[in-house]
Amino acid sequence: MPSADTPSPYPLDQLYSEHHGWLFGWLRRKLRCPHNAADLAQDTFVRILASRDALLSMREPRAFLSTTARRLLIDRARRQQIEQAYLAELALAAEALEGHQSPEQVHITLQALEQIAFLLEGLQPKAREAFVSYYLDELSQPQIAERLQISTRMVRKYLAQALVHCHRSLDYAEP
Repeated sequence: MPSADTPSPYPLDQLYSEHHGWLFGWLRRKLRCPHNAADLAQDTFVRILASRDALLSMREPRAFLSTTARRLLIDRARRQQIEQAYLAELALAAEALEGHQSPEQVHITLQALEQIAFLLEGLQPKAREAFVSYYLDELSQPQIAERLQISTRMVRKYLAQALVHCHRSLDYAEP
C-alpha cells in the first residue's frame, strides 16, 4: 500500500498538460458541442483529482481519461433522463391541477366563507339561502325562487334583506 508521502508516478499537472487537448477533442467529436466538451473535460480531471489513488495506479492515461469521461457521460445522461421524467410529471401534475385553486387560494376562500357565514348569522333561513344561492352558487333569481318555492319578487326581497343585514353587521364589527 503506498503511503501518502510517496510521489505520484503520474503527476496531475503533467497528465493535464499532456492529455487535456486530446480529451477535449475526443469529447467535442462525441458531444458535438465545444462548451459541453470543455465542461466534461474539466469534470474528468476533477474526478481524477478527487481520487488520488487513480493517479498512483494509472498506466494508460488516455484509456483512463476516456473511461472516466464515458462514466461521466453516462451519469450525465441518467441525470438528464431523470430530469426530463420529473419535468414531464410536473407538467402532467400542472395540467391535472389546471382550474383548481392553490392551497393559498383555498385558505383565502375559506376565510371569506367564514366571514360571510358570520355576517349572515341572525338572518332568516330563506334569506340566507337566497343570498348564498345567488352570490356563491350563482343561481338566477328564478332558479332560487323555484328551489325555495317562493316568488321571484320574494327572492329579491330576501336578497335586499341579506345585503342590509351584512352592511349593518359590518358597521357594528368595525371599531
